[in-house]
Amino acid sequence: MLQEVETIETIQDAPEEVNNNTSPDEQKKEWRLRINYRALVQNMPFIGFLACLALVYIANSHLAEKKIRRINKLGKEIKELKWEYINVKSELMFRSKMSEVSKSVEPLGLKQLSSPPQKIVLKKESEK
Repeated sequence: MLQEVETIETIQDAPEEVNNNTSPDEQKKEWRLRINYRALVQNMPFIGFLACLALVYIANSHLAEKKIRRINKLGKEIKELKWEYINVKSELMFRSKMSEVSKSVEPLGLKQLSSPPQKIVLKKESEK
């Protein structure tokens, strides 16, 4: 075990010239020394943490896309309601014109006044 750690340290501390001059078999052996069962077992908590972090990242992106879709949907609905509001408002303004009101109440027998309205004043009983 100590030999493996020492060889890994010596390989990492060795200059690049030595690594470049090594044969492919020695490079494969170097990777075997770095990746073994014990190193994997020792790093399992970190690997688990990275996996959880990846799941959180994926879930977060899905939630963000879902909210963006909902925002776009609500924006379209707001535009439709705004157009409907403008349409109803213009219709109301058209129907509340004096000429349109007189046309709509004509079947009821009501007519437009030709003279201005008169104010009726009531006298109080104490003044009599």
